[in-house]
Amino acid sequence: MAMQGMVASPHYLASAAGLRILQDGGTAVDAAIAVNATLGVVYPHMTGMGGDSFWLIYDASEKKVHALNGSGRAVASATRERYKSLGLSAIPRRGPHAAATVPGTVDAWCMAHERFGKLPLQKSLEQAITYARNGYPVSAGQSKFTRDTAQVIASYQATLNAFMPNGRVPQAGEIMRFPDLAQTMEAVAREGRAGFYEGKVSEEIVASLAAAGGAWHTDDLRSHRGTWSDPVSTTYRGYTCYQNPPNSQGFAHLMILNILENFDVASLTTDHAAYMHLTVEATKLAFRDRDRYLTDPEFAKIPMERLLSKEYAAELAKKISLDTILEAEPQPMGQDTTCAVVVDRDGNAASIIQSLYHEFGSGYVAGKTGILLQNRGSFFSLDANNVNRLQPGKRCFHTLMPGMLFRDGKPELIYGTMGGEGQPQTSTALVTRYVDFKLDVQTAIDNPRWLYGRTWGDTTQALRVENRFSEETFSALRERGHQVEITEGMSDLMGHAAAIKIDQKTSVLSGAADPRGEGIAVGW
Repeated sequence: MAMQGMVASPHYLASAAGLRILQDGGTAVDAAIAVNATLGVVYPHMTGMGGDSFWLIYDASEKKVHALNGSGRAVASATRERYKSLGLSAIPRRGPHAAATVPGTVDAWCMAHERFGKLPLQKSLEQAITYARNGYPVSAGQSKFTRDTAQVIASYQATLNAFMPNGRVPQAGEIMRFPDLAQTMEAVAREGRAGFYEGKVSEEIVASLAAAGGAWHTDDLRSHRGTWSDPVSTTYRGYTCYQNPPNSQGFAHLMILNILENFDVASLTTDHAAYMHLTVEATKLAFRDRDRYLTDPEFAKIPMERLLSKEYAAELAKKISLDTILEAEPQPMGQDTTCAVVVDRDGNAASIIQSLYHEFGSGYVAGKTGILLQNRGSFFSLDANNVNRLQPGKRCFHTLMPGMLFRDGKPELIYGTMGGEGQPQTSTALVTRYVDFKLDVQTAIDNPRWLYGRTWGDTTQALRVENRFSEETFSALRERGHQVEITEGMSDLMGHAAAIKIDQKTSVLSGAADPRGEGIAVGW
């Protein structure tokens, strides 16, 4: 707990970087940039400059929540016809052809900083640059994910050089450096977005992809801009919950809450099977509409007013049986994402989800830039009838969804999680445990969790459940028809959540980081 500021992220060095910025007088946004820039260095398997980000920012001076969409658009050459001419029936998940969209993260840093920053951008990037140039100790998580993804990493020389020096997986505690990435970050520190989207860095990205068979142009990078908007929201038992609008999947979380509001969730505090069953069934119903409609709203109409209406939620709630399951059709989805939350001394707050899509993204480092490009574009469809079909200039269906929960017009819970398909599920678990079960934020995150359906590239309808639930709970779920798979007690599959509670009476900040990750919550 603290009073002057708080940071929570999935890596301890990133949390410490954000805290230092707060202590130096920076805003929540200044600190959030420091956190996410540092994560891109010390947590490179999950995030980086070559990915996307979504932000929710609360400005205490105007008492308003702002949504920032930092996701990239498909490059001009990214057409369905081009991929099919290459003999492909789907966009590859790895390699240069998976990198079909412009990275939006750096532009989002600059947009957020221009509007809500106080310190120089260089100050926020300083610690990340230091780690990239001078080195940092490899975490156990990075070592594990490198080992699991070694075949992908070894497919491209620049990627191999960066993440498996000397051709081997780095062990936990070894020192790793990214000198090329440090140079790129220094260019951004000096020149802002132009240091990434124009000049030498952008030219090297384009040239590298061209040599690998890609067809990017410098205009693809130069023309990219993020988008400010109002968030979407709903109410839940007296609270107001905010999410980013599409192309984020955040509205699915709001739909789940709307459906659950038709049930007495608080009465299920000790009936874990009934609680899980109810939330999973609500999730299935929300995902049906998400998968039907979610894409870039500039390319298709999304009936958001109807999807978030209480009347529609009541209709969906009637479809749920407390004794049997609904059927659903899963698709594979990635999970390499980070969540960071920050609150500063003035009451400003930021929740940011930043991602490369799959672990190590496309697996392709762009030449001498040190930038590991995301593979978010691989989730586009080459089917002309799919709402999420590939089109130049289009933003993809996006899993990233930072959250904020308000009461009486004031922020009370700043939260989010990594985890692809699990993000709406973990966010719902966090909110219901906080609102309905009255748990503190750390306990709400620590308690055993579940994951229904696809993630980490798997196609499944299984309900994966941490082994800390009882055998009685597993049996009750199976009796209802769930395909239960038991995982380890603190499973990475469940994602890594982070949250900060703001006590509206005392202004005391309570931070929580997920024990499933390698992060901490720190304050002062």
